[in-house]
Amino acid sequence: MDVDSGIAEPKGARVVIALLSVVVVLAVVVAIELWPKGAAPANPLLLPTLNAALNALASVLLITGYAFIRKKNIGAHRACMLAAFVASSLFLVTYLIHHAQVGSVPFRGQGLVRGVYLAILVPHIVLAAVIVPLALLTLYRGYTARVVSHRKIARYTLPLWLYVSVSGVVVYAMLYHLPG
Repeated sequence: MDVDSGIAEPKGARVVIALLSVVVVLAVVVAIELWPKGAAPANPLLLPTLNAALNALASVLLITGYAFIRKKNIGAHRACMLAAFVASSLFLVTYLIHHAQVGSVPFRGQGLVRGVYLAILVPHIVLAAVIVPLALLTLYRGYTARVVSHRKIARYTLPLWLYVSVSGVVVYAMLYHLPG
């Protein structure tokens, strides 16, 4: 049932989405740039590997959820998209923990591979910040059965979220598994 009447989200919903978005972006900045670094983790690859796995899982769930909605299986679509959101949220938690411990990890590659890395990393970072309010708004509209509005924004949210998730795995592989 579509209860979408073309009316904007209630002010409270917009405020919550905006506040959550700001908190997430600020938490990332603080964890990377401002948080005092703790002792190096015993297994320095554990959290980055978990991060990549969570990003890969989110990617699979997003694609699966899209396939379900194309088949008009709304329940399975909803379950996949909520699971993708949970996977991305868990990624964020482990990402913040890792970066609070070690800060930014420098890329060791040189030459052309460095250019490729930066060409993937820069849009990844920008879109990671953009996807937070987009994903929250898209999920809110789906949850509240505002189907027309949900579809309109999901057309943008899905490919951007998928890029962030997939490029997160690629950045991990380049950062931790390329010879340097």
